[in-house]
Amino acid sequence: MNQRWLPILRWRAEMQMPGAMRADALAGLVGAVVVLPQGIAFATLAGMPAQYGLYCAMVPCIVAALFGSSRLMVTGPANAISLTTLALIAPLAVPGSDRYIELVLTMSLLVGLVQLALGFARLGKLVDWVPHSVIVGFTCGAALLIASSQIGSLFGVQIARGLSPFEVIRALIDRWHQVAWPPVMIALLTLASFYLAKPFDRRVPAMLVAVIVGSLGAWALYRWGPAGLAPIPYVEALPSPLPAFSVPQLDLESLRALFAPVLVMTLLALTEAGAIARSVALKHRDSLDSNQEFIGQGMANVAGAFFSAYPASGSFNRSAVNMMSGAKTPRAALFAALVLVLLLSVLAPAARFLPFVVISALLVIVAIGLFNLKEIREVWGHGPSEWIPMLITFVATVGLSLEWAILLGILAAMLFKKRG
Repeated sequence: MNQRWLPILRWRAEMQMPGAMRADALAGLVGAVVVLPQGIAFATLAGMPAQYGLYCAMVPCIVAALFGSSRLMVTGPANAISLTTLALIAPLAVPGSDRYIELVLTMSLLVGLVQLALGFARLGKLVDWVPHSVIVGFTCGAALLIASSQIGSLFGVQIARGLSPFEVIRALIDRWHQVAWPPVMIALLTLASFYLAKPFDRRVPAMLVAVIVGSLGAWALYRWGPAGLAPIPYVEALPSPLPAFSVPQLDLESLRALFAPVLVMTLLALTEAGAIARSVALKHRDSLDSNQEFIGQGMANVAGAFFSAYPASGSFNRSAVNMMSGAKTPRAALFAALVLVLLLSVLAPAARFLPFVVISALLVIVAIGLFNLKEIREVWGHGPSEWIPMLITFVATVGLSLEWAILLGILAAMLFKKRG
């Protein structure tokens, strides 16, 4: 078959090299283990039931590996995409409700169709219009939103969704007398175990260690700790290791409601995937076909919409793990998705032993990782034409709706570039 119709064949020679199959299989195994806790955490962040984050790491991951242009980028649930999903769809439906899930899956389909259209129109360079300073500002703002959204769970306090970080802190202060120490202790144990295991991350994923230690700590606390402790919520058992077939709703009301969210999500998803794909290509001295990457991402989201996947994009964390694990070709991503299905076949019932506060602690870890001080200093060092758009994007991300944050950042970058 011609690689024009199946782009993964571009790497056929690399796949046939001695040791490549073993390297890809091992990297896929590590990737599957890493995404187990990560997928559940990101689904929670997106306002979706836990299993949808894992389903997002299956079909979209396979399709993007087959039809994308990047050698080692892994597609699936991503932090900023998950947060943006909640921000865009929560005003339209109650997170976790049937209507909410319908809208999110429909958005996946529409985002994929727009990505496909842009790819076939050869507009792959479109993501270059989003300056790096804007992406840095948005990422830092998203990190703060992710961390603040978990405050209630970490302290065992009921705090409404959708509040700004400042409102969350004020609500926590007002309810300080309601703070429960068991979730705080479990969260601290989870965080400590992650950072203690971090130096050995290449051998055993630190995030997996944190999940196991945090969950065991919660079990021990409630088995041998003081009587009468307030209960903590747990993740429900995952219903199936395989994603259910889903049908997006294309009625006029849904299409009208999703018009703006689809445009915002498409821009963000392509920008994130494009940035990762370029980074991987430079590192390995590969050529990158941006138009084909648009097509691959579009096909991944279209297919995912019919298999219970919310919008997917390139994942910084999983792509980095894929490279560090020694992956050689896109086949590693295929292995990761298939091994994930096998793992879930065995481990799906065990999800009910996973406390939500452990997931919240993982999301705080993700948020901390998004604050890249090196990138912030680099942008700041380039002068006002760079750091002002970064700052405007950060403030808009934290204080306004996410729909406006990137747009205002791009406008600021254009304005100050002209003045410069």
